[in-house]
Amino acid sequence: MAEAIAVMFGVLMLGCGHTSSAPLEAPGQESSVEEFVDLGSTAGNKETGSTADSANADGMKVANNKASSAEPVELVVFAAASMTETLTEIADMYRDIAPNVTIVYNFDSSGTLKTQIEEGADCDIFISAAEKQMNELDASLGAEKKMDDLDDSSDAEKQTDDFDDSSDAEKKTNDLNDSSDVEKGKEERTGFVLQGTRTDLLWNRVTLAVPEGNPSGIKSFEQLAESLKDGGIMLAMGNADVPVGQYTQKILAYYDLDEEELAGMGVITYCSNVKEVTTQISEAAVDCGIIYATDAFSAGLDIVDTASEEMCGKVIYPAAVLNVTHHEAEAKDFLEYLTGADAAAVFESVGFTPLS
Repeated sequence: MAEAIAVMFGVLMLGCGHTSSAPLEAPGQESSVEEFVDLGSTAGNKETGSTADSANADGMKVANNKASSAEPVELVVFAAASMTETLTEIADMYRDIAPNVTIVYNFDSSGTLKTQIEEGADCDIFISAAEKQMNELDASLGAEKKMDDLDDSSDAEKQTDDFDDSSDAEKKTNDLNDSSDVEKGKEERTGFVLQGTRTDLLWNRVTLAVPEGNPSGIKSFEQLAESLKDGGIMLAMGNADVPVGQYTQKILAYYDLDEEELAGMGVITYCSNVKEVTTQISEAAVDCGIIYATDAFSAGLDIVDTASEEMCGKVIYPAAVLNVTHHEAEAKDFLEYLTGADAAAVFESVGFTPLS
């Protein structure tokens, strides 16, 4: 009878579809079926979550890759010494705009920088304190314009005198007869400005500055001219190849002063750039000096007079990307930034007048 009941129970179980070979649980033992379902569900959730996390991670990775996709670039900027303070500050600001770009400056007189560019120095952007130096690097300007710049220089007379030696003049003329060589020479010497990028960036003023307390009591350019004639004061000025020196030469000529004679009298001391002139004044090594308004401001010097345009011409700072750059796009971007509002605020803070 018992065996018949067992067989009937087995048939009933088969009919209910229970095919597990696991032993029946004893009363009071927790069910392992619910636990398995929970584990399976958890495993499924973990798998789904893992897939989502992976997708998020990949998205973040792509975003990071895009953010860091810009290759590091080093831009070399040759700039007039009078821009040292402002351009240094602007480079710090530009890191927020283009974190992959590092600005490396070479500050010196515009004449020295021009020579270095002509001799093959690496340079992406050139900013001059005068148009003359930029013109000499700009192949788009005709020979007539370059000769006008030369005529404005005190060196023009000396260079004309050098040609008075007829044998030398004849040799130079013969050397220039080959027009192809002339054109090639022009391209090699002056073809550095990337056309379409040149811009007049800033305007400055030429001033007469004195040491603290103005020991010699100098009050104007007119008084300076009279005191120089008397040999009673010492003036610091830039060399002839330095823009601030060229502006000073024009001022001396305006007052009919003979620079060579004054130098012979020992009343002029020469400096290789405007920062050296500024230092001479600051240290009271001279009675006065002729520098830019911006340099006087940065050094905390007193300005006693300002030269008019009639006395020395306009003080324009041209800027351009050079065609020897290896980073044309980045150079153009930085030059554009220099013409923007943020950079203009920095320039204006020391006395520059933005022109772009």
